Amino acid sequence: MSLHLEPDPGLQRWDEGRTVAGGSPFRISRLSPKGSELLDRWIAGEAVTEGHSLASRLVRSGALHPRYDRSPFGPADVTVVIPVHGPDPAELRSALEGLRVIVVDDGSPEPIPGAVRHETPRGPGAARNTGWRLAETPLVCFLDADTAPQPGWLDPLLKHFADPEVAAAAPRVRSAPGTSTQASYEATESPLDLGPQPGPVRPGCRIAYVPTAALLVRTETLSELGGFDESMRFGEDVDLVWRLTESHQARYEPEAVVRHAPRTGWPALLRQRFGYGSSAGPLGSRHGERVAPVRMSLWSVVTWLLVLLGRTRLAAVVTGAAAFLLARKLDAVGAPVTASLKLAVHGNLGAVRLLLQVCGRDWAPLAVPLLLCTRRGRRVLALVAARHLLDWHHRRPALDPLRFALARIAEDAAYGCGVLRGAIAARDGSALLPVLTDFGGRSSVPVGDRT
Repeated sequence: MSLHLEPDPGLQRWDEGRTVAGGSPFRISRLSPKGSELLDRWIAGEAVTEGHSLASRLVRSGALHPRYDRSPFGPADVTVVIPVHGPDPAELRSALEGLRVIVVDDGSPEPIPGAVRHETPRGPGAARNTGWRLAETPLVCFLDADTAPQPGWLDPLLKHFADPEVAAAAPRVRSAPGTSTQASYEATESPLDLGPQPGPVRPGCRIAYVPTAALLVRTETLSELGGFDESMRFGEDVDLVWRLTESHQARYEPEAVVRHAPRTGWPALLRQRFGYGSSAGPLGSRHGERVAPVRMSLWSVVTWLLVLLGRTRLAAVVTGAAAFLLARKLDAVGAPVTASLKLAVHGNLGAVRLLLQVCGRDWAPLAVPLLLCTRRGRRVLALVAARHLLDWHHRRPALDPLRFALARIAEDAAYGCGVLRGAIAARDGSALLPVLTDFGGRSSVPVGDRT
C-alpha cells in the first residue's frame, strides 16, 4: 500500500520552505534541509518511502492529508449497526446489500422483524453497544436509521485503516434535500455536516468531533473503550470519540458522503439543538476544558474588552505590543515579520468572531439580558445578529437573508438554553467557562519544532 500526501489549503511555507505553518491547532515548525526536501517531493506527488515520522507528524497536525491507494480491509470486514426506535429501516437495509447488517430495535412500539430487540427503550448508546458486541468483523460501521449512504461511500473510509494508528473514520454527513423552508435551512446549517475539508479529529482542532450518525470504527477499539456511555442521552458519540482520540487517531473524510434526513419541522429542529446543547454539561464533567465554548489568548480578550469600553487607542497599543512579541518569537523559526503581523491581525479578528458567537449561542441565556441593559451592549448584540447576514452572504442558502438570520438566532438560543440547563444539571461549569492562554508562558501558536 502506497501513501501519498496532500497539502491542506491553509499550509504556508517560508524561508525556502524550511518554516512550515498550518494545521489545527495552528502550528509553526522548523524543518531540517532534508525534511524540507521531503516535503517538496510529497507535495509534488511522490509517495512516502522515507521520513515516515515527519509525514506522521504533519498528518497528525492537519498540515497534510493522507491518501492510501488501497485498504487492508474490504466490505466483508464490516458489520453495519443500525439503532432504531420507530419504523423498519427497510430502505436503508436494502441499500446495504452485500454488507453484514445488525438492526437493533430499541423498544419500538411495533417490533421490527429480524432485529435484535430491547423490550423497553434504553437510548441510542445502549442500542449501538448491543449491536457492535454482536459483530464478528474487525470493523463496525454505525449508521442512523434515517441515513442514506451515497455511491462509493465506504471505500474512502476503509483506506484510512491502512494506517494502524487510525481507529475511526467518519464521512461527511449532509442533509438530504427537502422542499420545506426548514429543510432548505438544514441543507447548509446541519450540525452533522462538518464541511468539505478533511482532517484529523480531536478536541481543540478544527474538527473537534464527528457524529455517530455515520462512523466506521475498529471493533477492538470499541471493546477497549467499553463502547458508549449509556447514561448519556445526547453527546454519547462525542464522548466516545474524545475517549478514542486519547490513544488513537480518528479521521474525517468528506470524500465519503452519507445523507441524513432533515428534521420534520422547526419545533423538532429546535428540540434537537436544545438536546445537543444539554450534552455540554455531562461532557464537561467527563472531559473538563475540552468542552469550553471559546479558547483564545488574553491579549485578544483584553484588546476587545478595551474596544467595548471605548478605549480604542489603548486597544491599538495592546495589539501592537502583542504583534511585536509574536514577531520576536516567530523570528527564531524563520517566519517573516509580515507573516507575524498577519497572524496577530487574524488572531484578533478570529477572537472577536468567537466572542460574538458565544455571546449569541453558548452564553445567550446569560449574555443577552445583560447586553440589552447598555447602549454598547445593544451594539454588540447588533453585531451578533449581523454575523448571520455575513454567513448568508458566504453560503448563499436557498432562504432569504431575513429568514436565515432569524432561524440562526432561534437555533443558537435553543442550543444556549440547552447548555445552561446541562451545566446546571451536571453541576459543572466547564461548558460555560472560556479557556485563556497566558500572557507569557503559553502561546496559541506552538513554535520551534525541528525535524
